[in-house]
Amino acid sequence: MIELNNVTKLYGTVIGVNDINLSLAPGTYGLLGPNGSGKTTLINLILGQLTPTLGTVKLFGQDPWKRSGLLREVGLCPALEVNFPRVTGYEWVKYLVRLHGFGPKEAHQRALQALETVKLEDAMHRPMRDYSLGMRQRAKIAQAIAHDPEFLILDEPFNGLDPIGRYEMTSFLREWATRGKSLILASHILHEVEAVHPSFLLISGGRLLASGSPEEVQTILADSPNTLRIRCSDPAKLARLLIDRCPIDSVEFADDKETVSVTTRSTGKVHSQLPSLLSEHDISIKHMISQDDSLKTLFSTLMQIHRGETRRGTL
Repeated sequence: MIELNNVTKLYGTVIGVNDINLSLAPGTYGLLGPNGSGKTTLINLILGQLTPTLGTVKLFGQDPWKRSGLLREVGLCPALEVNFPRVTGYEWVKYLVRLHGFGPKEAHQRALQALETVKLEDAMHRPMRDYSLGMRQRAKIAQAIAHDPEFLILDEPFNGLDPIGRYEMTSFLREWATRGKSLILASHILHEVEAVHPSFLLISGGRLLASGSPEEVQTILADSPNTLRIRCSDPAKLARLLIDRCPIDSVEFADDKETVSVTTRSTGKVHSQLPSLLSEHDISIKHMISQDDSLKTLFSTLMQIHRGETRRGTL
């Protein structure tokens, strides 16, 4: 579906993306990276809205810069905010469907169906200037799916959505994937992307750092330095046992006398040892949390791997 060979995009002296090689079959992918990491530049290269400074880009086997007709098969929800004060949601979606080559009658039906799908039918004849941020986000998604593309690209689609909207969006994207259609979901928030169960593309500083399944991403975190906060029946005894069996760098006890924070070079090793330790020494755990299990930590670890500062993960 997508093939990038040695793709670099420069904005003057600023690097947008740096020497990316990528080959994606049809499927569901989460494009994860901090703000400013190169996600939107990569999307624009895939769509042919930008040309690479170096390298080649293929979408469905063709150059998207030279084959604008390919966009009939793609739906895009951009991160860019939309604001057309005198246009209703229905008029805007219908107009964009017409641009894909549909006649007035079919464009009308497709716009209605898409707006109903995103739960915007009650507000579709109101001016978009009266929409909340979440409603404008729903309208952007409606125009992305109205022409029923095979491949959907959503750039930060959860922006502005309330919890109910986020749940409905996640449900819709899961259903989209079950229909055999392809999806790239770009975000800087890990748990939002995880909920759709995609394969991951991890980008930072314009570089593609890793790709793989959620399990493979968790393996990198498990084999990396981390801090575990454990509330248990005997924190002092548990700490001594972990020090004997695991690579522990530091231990800190909380004032409640029930909680111990353990910093380890291998979270996976601690997890594998805990069941037998608890059983053998009659210790019960009431609560355990990984303080550093975050996207920020993941990308920090991946950058260390690329700089050769820590052991390479399995991705």
